[in-house]
Amino acid sequence: MGSVLAVVNPLSGGNDKSSFYEILADFLPAAGYTHTVYKTKGSNDEEALLHLLNEKKPDVVIAAGGDGTTTMVASLLVNRPERLLIVPLGSANGMAAELNIPGGAADALALLEHGITRDIDILRINGHFSLHLADVGFNARVVKRFEQDKKRGLLVYARHLFRELFLIKVYRFQILCDGRKFKRKAVSLTFANSSKYGTGAVINPVGRIDDGKFELCIVKPFPKYYLPVIAFKFFAGNVHESDYVEIVSCREALITCSRKTTLQIDGEVIGKTSQIKVEMFSRSVKIILPPE
Repeated sequence: MGSVLAVVNPLSGGNDKSSFYEILADFLPAAGYTHTVYKTKGSNDEEALLHLLNEKKPDVVIAAGGDGTTTMVASLLVNRPERLLIVPLGSANGMAAELNIPGGAADALALLEHGITRDIDILRINGHFSLHLADVGFNARVVKRFEQDKKRGLLVYARHLFRELFLIKVYRFQILCDGRKFKRKAVSLTFANSSKYGTGAVINPVGRIDDGKFELCIVKPFPKYYLPVIAFKFFAGNVHESDYVEIVSCREALITCSRKTTLQIDGEVIGKTSQIKVEMFSRSVKIILPPE
């Protein structure tokens, strides 16, 4: 008999979670697991979950929500024995898509029986953990607009993306990456532990989540007429072939921006900053994935 701690974000995706609780109650006992459900409250969740982890000592921790919920749970499991299972219930489940986690709750839970365990990397950016993608510049401002909107879903995200296209700003960055110093002008700088956003846009075609490295994906200023081309390349998965995109692999980095700009981490807006410190925790989170 195993044990599960299910962490559920009741607000993710804007959907009622009652059917998910029913699936948990039916599936887990039949699979030989006892379980405890914790519903996130938006404040003091980390402290409460650490207490439950130490008290219940679960074999598996389920993160049921979007990318923010997944990262919050994963950050508590760094260098711990508990395994993470993602159940994608958010508006944009980029990490789940990245790892080929099934979209249906029952199918995702079924990985408890036939999935494999893999050790993956996680980043720490200005003291906050990032399992997926973080950035400053263009996309971070889109995420900020999206976060302030009461509505959710990909169409809402796309609307804010379209509006931001006409307000693209250019930033100047000083970058120290694994001892190498260089400067760049960019409209967006992404710190990529994986390869693609929840929208399906591939920002980091060369990325792997267990190679002990992350990528700095630098989108340089480009003429407006080039926008359809670069957008196509993002979704075709070959944006790294563009003259306006540079990808640099790193193990650690320190970036200074010419002015404060919004930092977003895994879909959560952290705030404005002019300096970003990125650290790598290699293969430090155990996660349950579909068989390869």
